[in-house]
Amino acid sequence: MDIAEGSEVELGNVLFISDNENSLTGNPVIKDAKVVATSLGEVKGDKIIVFRYKSKVRSRRKTGHRQRYTALSIKKIVKPGE
Repeated sequence: MDIAEGSEVELGNVLFISDNENSLTGNPVIKDAKVVATSLGEVKGDKIIVFRYKSKVRSRRKTGHRQRYTALSIKKIVKPGE
């Protein structure tokens, strides 16, 4: 996500909301529900090693990849009707 660090973002496609007693399931989403979150910045994930090998041909290829993602801190979950 292209969001500056410290800014708030509203996520509108909520599929499921649950607390201790009640749960709401969307079909496919819950209308008028949203999640308010704060961006913690862009971070890198764990490194993934991709190793391709073909036997009897002496063909080897090793590459790596680190996915970038935006970390979010959830502030509030707004249920429909609130």
